[in-house]
Amino acid sequence: MTRVLSGIALAVLVVGGIWFLPPLATVVLAGCVLLLAFAEYAFLAESTGITVARVPGAAAVLATGAAVALAPGALAVVAMTGGLLIAVTVLAGGRREDALASAGAAAFSLLYLGLPLGALAALALDAGREVLLLLVATMVASDTAQYYGGRLLGRRRLAPAVSPGKTVEGAVCGVVAAAVTFGSVGGWWLPGLDLPARVVLGMTLAVSGMAGDLFESQLKRAAGMKDSSGLIPGHGGVLDRIDAFLFAAPVYYAVVIFGGARLP
Repeated sequence: MTRVLSGIALAVLVVGGIWFLPPLATVVLAGCVLLLAFAEYAFLAESTGITVARVPGAAAVLATGAAVALAPGALAVVAMTGGLLIAVTVLAGGRREDALASAGAAAFSLLYLGLPLGALAALALDAGREVLLLLVATMVASDTAQYYGGRLLGRRRLAPAVSPGKTVEGAVCGVVAAAVTFGSVGGWWLPGLDLPARVVLGMTLAVSGMAGDLFESQLKRAAGMKDSSGLIPGHGGVLDRIDAFLFAAPVYYAVVIFGGARLP
């Protein structure tokens, strides 16, 4: 019951925020999520013995996300500046044994967190709230079908070494749910894609989301943790809720922004 209630509250917050808030406020919301996700990511890294420069890392990842959403032309400069800031901080800290791991973990957060969440904010600004909500609906449908399909039909483990609870049957249910959701609803909000293209994109987003889920599970397993935090009752942390989006968002962003998916 806790999982259901917190899930409903989270859905109302996310959908309401995207639909009713002005686009720039959605960017601010994405920035808050980004900072929370980075804090959890840094904690996972530190649980494995890797020291992460939190302040410069958070500043760099936030600036990267903002650049994607607000000034994509400046992204290269922002990313290079962020990487330099992280490197200088590690150098000033005088750590020699874990210097490479520390700098690498902080710098990877720009790619893993900053770019995808910045892409989500950019979709709200450049493509509209409906297009962003279409992705949210597709990923939620896929995640729900994976969970309940796996519980009802699951027999074969999908990735037992990384996430023992996931099954092949649940994954198939998730792919089908994403294809149906994106194939049907996408006709209203992405008129530039015909039905076969929408079905294929829905399936691709589901598979990408599963890869993101498994990747975060691998990070947690390396850290010896079940959840990235206990912030969301019954669901774990922010990183646990957005892990699928971190891999699906770049795919969706590329298709919508560069593929002309919105053109009639």
